Amino acid sequence: MGPVTPTPHERRMMVYRWAIFAVLGLAYFFVYFHRLSLSVVADDLAADFDVAAGVLGLLGSVYFYCYAAMQFPAGLLADSVGPRKTVTVSLLLAAAGSVFFGLAPGIRTAFAARVAVGLGVSMVFIPTMKILSQWFRAGEFAVMAGILNAVGGVGVLAGTWLLGLLATWFGWRISFQVIGGASLLLMALVWLIVRDRPSDKGWPSIAPTGDGSVSTKAPQETPDGATANIGLFAGAKRVVGTKHFWPVAIWFFFDCGIFFGFGGLWSGPYLMHVYGMSKGQAGAVLSMLAWGMIVGSPLLGLLSERLLHSRKRVFILASAILTLLMLLVVMRPASLPQWALYVWFFLFSVFSSAIVIMGFTTTKELFPVAMAGTSVGTVNLFPFFGGAVFMWLLGRILDAYPHAPDAGYPLAGYRVVLLVLLVASVLALACTLVMKETYRRQAR
Repeated sequence: MGPVTPTPHERRMMVYRWAIFAVLGLAYFFVYFHRLSLSVVADDLAADFDVAAGVLGLLGSVYFYCYAAMQFPAGLLADSVGPRKTVTVSLLLAAAGSVFFGLAPGIRTAFAARVAVGLGVSMVFIPTMKILSQWFRAGEFAVMAGILNAVGGVGVLAGTWLLGLLATWFGWRISFQVIGGASLLLMALVWLIVRDRPSDKGWPSIAPTGDGSVSTKAPQETPDGATANIGLFAGAKRVVGTKHFWPVAIWFFFDCGIFFGFGGLWSGPYLMHVYGMSKGQAGAVLSMLAWGMIVGSPLLGLLSERLLHSRKRVFILASAILTLLMLLVVMRPASLPQWALYVWFFLFSVFSSAIVIMGFTTTKELFPVAMAGTSVGTVNLFPFFGGAVFMWLLGRILDAYPHAPDAGYPLAGYRVVLLVLLVASVLALACTLVMKETYRRQAR
């Protein structure tokens, strides 16, 4: 028997779901935009608000504290009030925060605005995953998640290179106000276009079938032994009580602490203070963070699946290369040629940011499929706590060195910052050596 011809309703549904994905992809774009947006405007913020590096680091870390704190509530809201409503309200909050950040007369208002942004964008990813699971088959879902991650990489590109240009042309305040206005428009599109499930449009649910047709029945969930009905907190207790979870979690803390703490905030000032770059020049170099994420994510996945047939080996390789990269800048903190800086930041992104896809995959494989959401949600706290701690810590280190307001922080301060990052990379590498190999070994 040949494939069943889709009905007109089914054809419209298959087209409409791409409109939903496009809108939600734009929402995820802003998640990554705001995550790294302070990097290229850090000097402007310090000057306008007259604050030291420690305060600026705390301002950047607020995003990560809010994001980490909202991971469980975001899932609960998506399940109770619905993912569409959750994303709509979250974008409204993020839009308001971005506008008020651009209007902030002082550092206290800036902190409040940054909290609003962090709380808002923290409730986009999990509801988006829930919506996509209703509109795309299981075999399509992994591909869509990969595309979504690439869209996040474009958000990194915009939050570094594009924001650097906008801040140079119009100033950082107008730039954030414009971003807030765009987020408000996107909120309206989410409300008008996105639907939680096909049945909300009167269409049949999507279920995987052998002949490629669209089933009119809701897909059935397959219980996974005794874990099928495990509760959120019972699942989290089981996760944190598993010894193999902790090497991955601690690796996440140090690896993402390095990436978010340096790449997300202090890399911009480093390039401008040590190498004398303009905002636009620094933004261009930092755009490599986006390209490393876009290119590296699928390549590391292929390396694990097709060549090394291992998760652990990829972890060790990536962490070892990251350690060598940090050793290079510790030895030559101010003398790398510009082309080498482009290469360095690209590789830095591949082996500290793109590699996190392997971290989530390994965490999922440590536990039964029925616990995938709980295990990934629990480990997802650690990268953002790492980012928050390292942003603050690196700022306090720079504050310990005397500096002129117009000259930026001295090379001696950045030497210590880079040395701390090197130590963190060694600790991350140590975690990979004691990780459990999970390749093709999904727990049951």
